[in-house]
Amino acid sequence: MSITLLTTLRTVFGFQAFRPGQEDAIRHVLAGRDTLVVMPTGVGKSLIYQLTALHRPALTLVISPLIALMKDQVDGMVEQDVPAAYVNSTLNAGEQRRRLRMAAAGDLKLLYVAPERLRSRRFQTALAQVEVNLLAVDEAHCISHWGHDFRPDYLYIACARRRMGSPPTLALTATATPRVQDEIVSALELRHPARIVTGFNRPNLTFEVCATPSPAAKLRGLQSLLGENDDAGIIYTGTRRAAEEVALFTQEVAGRRAAFYHAGLPADRRTDVQEHFMAGDLQLVVATNAFGMGIDRPDLRFVIHYALPGTLEAYYQQAGRAGRDGLPARCVLLYNPQDRALQEWFIENDAPLRGELKTLHAAIARAAQDSVTCLSWEDLVLASELHKVKVRVGLSQLEQAGALIRLGDAGPRLRLKVMTLDPQRLRQVTAESEALREHKRAQLARMIAYAESDGCRRRIILDHFGDSGSVEAPRCCDNCLARAASAAAEE
Repeated sequence: MSITLLTTLRTVFGFQAFRPGQEDAIRHVLAGRDTLVVMPTGVGKSLIYQLTALHRPALTLVISPLIALMKDQVDGMVEQDVPAAYVNSTLNAGEQRRRLRMAAAGDLKLLYVAPERLRSRRFQTALAQVEVNLLAVDEAHCISHWGHDFRPDYLYIACARRRMGSPPTLALTATATPRVQDEIVSALELRHPARIVTGFNRPNLTFEVCATPSPAAKLRGLQSLLGENDDAGIIYTGTRRAAEEVALFTQEVAGRRAAFYHAGLPADRRTDVQEHFMAGDLQLVVATNAFGMGIDRPDLRFVIHYALPGTLEAYYQQAGRAGRDGLPARCVLLYNPQDRALQEWFIENDAPLRGELKTLHAAIARAAQDSVTCLSWEDLVLASELHKVKVRVGLSQLEQAGALIRLGDAGPRLRLKVMTLDPQRLRQVTAESEALREHKRAQLARMIAYAESDGCRRRIILDHFGDSGSVEAPRCCDNCLARAASAAAEE
């Protein structure tokens, strides 16, 4: 092991030894090789680019989708006297320019930005003055149509990377099946990348499914689980309304203080809930999947899924927030077969249909002068009468179809050039969208198979991610524990 790397690990980050896969990934990146890292939640992916940045010249640019995570990581680096900063929508224009000047002057080692920032004309101009020596793409599964959390803004990273001169690139994710890994490599245009895929087995987690055939049974099951202890944990729901209702039940019936969290809350309220939870002042949060990336509190003793997730990737990423301190923790799914209806609705409504794409294109064309227009997301939602999710995905699809060109965003407004909508390319895009829906239906079927299985749940998870390693664990899953108890009773 390199004494220099180990010294940095100990003196800057306070760890005595690397975890599996970390040093291998760092060495590949330091050698200038594109690298894909797939490691379970909570095993230290961010340390790879943070430590590497200290041993490479010039700037490391980190693409991260979560503003709160940027701030936490930058604060941690600055405390260790590492020059780091972030640029995002929480800063005024003057402060953004100041930080970009620092990057151009070589005064920063790490700069964090959200993927949509790469669309900004002002940011593109500023970035052209900066030597980017390493590009790190966190939550890289967001670039994959076949992943569980696709975000259209990630598709622009490859273009932005070329503008930077195609620096060595490090892509990191906790939830990527072999198929998603391949799409990450393709979409980011990685060159013969090293792949570091560490074991997905976390022996301290116990996986359980509780059959709750009615809404009343589900509430009783939740009350029973919460009554067993007063430990810290997260309860995931499928909708905003459910998050609020379950939080109220948790307080009034189960007698546990809880806060709810979802994307419909004001930003300051979301920040307040997250900060109190991370500081340990709040032990229980009831949330939608908006309470996700960047939640790395180590002492969570349980994660309960009140609703069925749409994929095993989403389930394992969320469940994996339990037990990051290595101590025993429970991952419990309260399962009602009727829960699949909500996920089926999400699948059918997560992307625009062909007619809706035409409507969106026509709405943009009406606003254009000389084929160019400048619109906000709110303008697009009002003009097309489509949900914001469909608008975001629809813009990406229209770009793919050659019917729209993003000219670079001007603050919160998108500069768009309207092109002819070719019927053949439109059919191709919508056919790909339907293929994706079929893929998501298959993912949901795998999630249901996990919930209804009488086999080893840990084995199902590891097989899904292509991990053939051991499932050995002190308390594997409810099915394995039940078989062991039955065998012991027969002896």
